Amino acid sequence: MRDPVMETQLGKLPARHGKVRDIYEVDDKLLLVATDRISAFDWILPTGIPDKGRVLTQASAFWFSELAEPHHLLTTDVRACDLPIGVDSEPLEGRCMLVKKTDVVPIECVVRGYLAGSGWKEYRESQSVCGIELPAGLAESDALPEPIFTPATKAESGHDINISFDEMCQRVGRDVAEELRRRSLAVYQRGAEHAREAGILIADTKFEWGRSGDDLILIDEVLTPDSSRFWPADAYRPGGPQPSFDKQFVRDWLEQSGWDKNSTPPELPEDIVTKTRDKYIDAYERLSGLAFGWK
Repeated sequence: MRDPVMETQLGKLPARHGKVRDIYEVDDKLLLVATDRISAFDWILPTGIPDKGRVLTQASAFWFSELAEPHHLLTTDVRACDLPIGVDSEPLEGRCMLVKKTDVVPIECVVRGYLAGSGWKEYRESQSVCGIELPAGLAESDALPEPIFTPATKAESGHDINISFDEMCQRVGRDVAEELRRRSLAVYQRGAEHAREAGILIADTKFEWGRSGDDLILIDEVLTPDSSRFWPADAYRPGGPQPSFDKQFVRDWLEQSGWDKNSTPPELPEDIVTKTRDKYIDAYERLSGLAFGWK
């Protein structure tokens, strides 16, 4: 599901298309355009979520500034993005990030503070997550004794695959792996502390890193409802699934819809679309302390 407006406006630029973002080359930089597409269970759904791309862009811009971590973002001002002459910038407002090009580290740097998702599934089978032994007797959604770093491979399609830290070392080298583990845990802890003060628990999240010169810097999106599992702190009850501000809400509806996950996904009902949009905006406004907007 590509956006014909974006295709018309930026079609002359070299591009590649992800599940959610379209990436264009602008001279020696990249333009990341966050669309309103939403994916689940390795499918791009036929129904978009209005303004979702703008939420992801504004959330990432907030966190890049808040976390004080070296990063790739140059500007979110579309007027400063050096776009081709004649491009109508209005459809791009609020959903663009002009960023430095980096040599991307091909690992998803996942940090988990709570036992949920694939981590909970693996724990039930082996009392461990990605080779990290955990205490016996933990329940679904329990807080872990301390956050853990659980890397995964970056898949071009399909699920990312959890790997052990030792395998990450084999893929990218021990020095790089140890630096990314240390820095990913530190960024998560800073973000989780800020979020907790805003009434949100960050159960888990994933970071991406790239090399710019001799430095490893934070890239892609950061602590958004697409890359993280956000739970309202006042409703937190360990022992089962939690209400969320992220796209788990859409996954839950799909699970109950009767869809077999092997055929074209169903259209999302209007109320699910509206509630999902509201959840994304609510999370952004709580975390940033700002009213959602892009003008």
